[in-house]
Amino acid sequence: MLTREVLVVVPISDEALSRIATLDRCLHVVDARGWFDVEIRETWPPWTVQRYLGHNSGPVRSRQERDQLLAGAEIVLGGFPFPLDLRARAPRLRWFHQLPAGASNLLRGDLWGSDVIVTTSRGHGNTLAMAEYVLASLLHFARGLHHASGDRQRHRFDHRTYRPLLLQGKTVCIVGAGGIGQEVGRLCASAGMRVTGTRRRITPDTVLPAGFSRLEGPERLHALLAESDGVVVSCQWTPETTRLIGREAFAAMKPGATLVNVARGEIIDEEALIAALAEGKLRGVALDVYVGEFEHEPDRRLWDDERVLITPHISGGSDMRQHRGIDLFCDNLRAYLDGRPLTNVVEWTNGY
Repeated sequence: MLTREVLVVVPISDEALSRIATLDRCLHVVDARGWFDVEIRETWPPWTVQRYLGHNSGPVRSRQERDQLLAGAEIVLGGFPFPLDLRARAPRLRWFHQLPAGASNLLRGDLWGSDVIVTTSRGHGNTLAMAEYVLASLLHFARGLHHASGDRQRHRFDHRTYRPLLLQGKTVCIVGAGGIGQEVGRLCASAGMRVTGTRRRITPDTVLPAGFSRLEGPERLHALLAESDGVVVSCQWTPETTRLIGREAFAAMKPGATLVNVARGEIIDEEALIAALAEGKLRGVALDVYVGEFEHEPDRRLWDDERVLITPHISGGSDMRQHRGIDLFCDNLRAYLDGRPLTNVVEWTNGY
């Protein structure tokens, strides 16, 4: 029986590790959780290291020991951040699965554009938690709660600034109606909102996701923005979507709209965003991501604006873990062993 070596370098639970190991007798699962922390600290920006590793430190292993593990690996289960030169050090590597959802996480490493099959957990994350974050952000600005911090600092109320709105009956546009976007749409619809959105590919057979009243291709984005009280960015970051929400998009937006980004910071042109805020175009902005979030703090002009709510990429967090990335990996692992196609294979030309 041919042995297939699976190298686990992402911090998953013992239960998840055991589940993978018992999937098939041919598997040899190598537990390398924390082994690469030392080189991640040396090769990734300090901001990223502090955010994702903190003061935690994995077992002390030599470069030679790590290279030996990679040399025998056919399959690697990884996360973020990851060893940047995996392809160069793993000559037998055929498949890499990234536990997070965003393919853009891999841009810094040598797997990008390589001959290795790469899959992600797109659509299998904590999508409900992210949808609740979006709804909470829309409510935050609709009720004018962003003015409360200023009142507190002044120790004086100014009730006229709040101008509360009712979300029921308002229109929200979901930019990227994939796994996250569909959950956002369903939750917003349950709050009485009219939900529209965009998807990269629309065909005559496309079925509207639950809660959506309208779905268009990306070429119709500006038309949707013109009628939307809320705009939610939940698409993949690709060359096509870089600065997708730029000056033209802000010009097309309905005055007083609220913008929420739970995707990647680079999808929004931050200079155009700052200009739109200066013009009074937006009621509020919630950013769970920002440009360069893996390397530095947010732009102070955004952080200092009370109309901008910035959080440290926590929209997917909750007290109940619903991330199904291990489920997907196990399903894909079974398919891989059986010679069947894998789910969520990254197409390098598309960027996800």
